[in-house]
Amino acid sequence: MSLPRKDLFEMPEGLIYLDGNSLGPLPRSVAARVASAITDEWGQQLIRGWNVSGWMAQPSRIGDRVGKLIGAPEGSVVMGDTLSIKVFQALSAALAMRPDRRVIVSDTGNFPSDIYMAEGLVALKDAGYTLRLAPPEDVADHIDEHVAAVMLTEVDYRTGRKHDMNALTKAAQDAGAVMVWDLAHSAGAVEIDLAASNAEFAVGCTYKYLNGGPGAPAFIYVRPDLADDVQPALSGWLGHDAPFAFEPSYRPAPGIERMRVGTPPVLQMVALDAALDVWDTTTMAEVRAASIALCDLFITEVEARCPALKLVSPRDGSVRGSQVSFAFQNGYAAMQALIDKGVIGDFRAPDVMRFGFTPLYIDEGDVRAAAAIIEDVVTNDLWNRPEYLAPKRVT
Repeated sequence: MSLPRKDLFEMPEGLIYLDGNSLGPLPRSVAARVASAITDEWGQQLIRGWNVSGWMAQPSRIGDRVGKLIGAPEGSVVMGDTLSIKVFQALSAALAMRPDRRVIVSDTGNFPSDIYMAEGLVALKDAGYTLRLAPPEDVADHIDEHVAAVMLTEVDYRTGRKHDMNALTKAAQDAGAVMVWDLAHSAGAVEIDLAASNAEFAVGCTYKYLNGGPGAPAFIYVRPDLADDVQPALSGWLGHDAPFAFEPSYRPAPGIERMRVGTPPVLQMVALDAALDVWDTTTMAEVRAASIALCDLFITEVEARCPALKLVSPRDGSVRGSQVSFAFQNGYAAMQALIDKGVIGDFRAPDVMRFGFTPLYIDEGDVRAAAAIIEDVVTNDLWNRPEYLAPKRVT
């Protein structure tokens, strides 16, 4: 396949969408598939859809589709719930594997929700646990014999800085700790080989680069040799070995199925399943190569046109995710002006203008056009208007 494949996506005319790292656009196949699920499955089959249309099997079947994009063996990924729930599940299971240790290591660049979930778990356990936050570049130096689990997001949500998954997993395991990776900004953006990394757990969302839509379900990976023994702290009905036996006590299902919790969001699963068809037409290697080239071009163009913007992403594409971030004192207002002019990125406090690059629907022409509009907004102070300076709830 040649990239991009703009024909596979719904995109408003004249818009340059550089925010797929926050919410992917709508693949054209999704609307009809969801409409059919509503009218033909839910509408006609009613409760029979759980069996006739395979709703109950969605989490594992779609989990295997996601698994192919992250280097996970078949039967090691399951879908459902939100990413925060999956972080809690993975981290609590990791701590249970090292009951004599009391330290969780993460980094200061991790996504706040992951940190909040860790803080909540520490408070809930109330057993002398501590959360140790290290600078991203110094994580390995903070892993010692007291550490039970290391929890990191592979690609920094603000800067795009990319951790070395294999090296840090080895560092954690050499110290006797369990490794948990958050792939929210990696899945569908960079090449991942979870099997080769040997990590025990991984989690991620599907509404960014996988284009599953707002509220799309998260995923969790458990290394296959551990899956029959991990202890799910959230012992939900659908993680039971025999949910419809309605036994009075929890008995975990074998393998990855025990990491299911609640009822799967069927319509969101249908949307994600349809969105994943895009990935049947390309490879992660193709997407990654195109992503690095587009990001490199964007950096060159923006730096030549807008010296007031300071690059905060790694210049080396091999250690950068599929996004480019620039710091600008008036970044929030500038981003609002850009959105008004048809270039959609987003802003992360305190001063980061963030641009995501998905080669499935972005090409070199888009990059050059976006850079020209950024130049116009910044050099001509087009951001300095009351409507752009007023903060909105979502940035």
